[in-house]
Amino acid sequence: MSSLESRRAGLGVQHSGDSLADILERVLDKGIVIAGDIQINLLDIELLTIKLRLVIASIDKAKEMGIDWWESDPALNSAAAGFAAEHRRLRERLDRLERELPDGRGHDG
Repeated sequence: MSSLESRRAGLGVQHSGDSLADILERVLDKGIVIAGDIQINLLDIELLTIKLRLVIASIDKAKEMGIDWWESDPALNSAAAGFAAEHRRLRERLDRLERELPDGRGHDG
């Protein structure tokens, strides 16, 4: 037995022969969350705080968790981009029609 094998046996580390694809499939199926905060202080005065949150999961698992922001992001979804453009055109039309009202009322009044 080599020294590496004896160290693995002593530490309870097993070599299961899983491929990277198997490990990745397990991680995506279960999901993993990595969280961390970075704070920059000067003389006990907080200057900057950055909160980092990373979720790694399959699309199906993310949807189970209620995460589906990519479906409405115009940069990632062409249908959402069309909806955003239509929304902008309708908003401009509504604003124009409200300005043309005889009493000058907007949609708030």
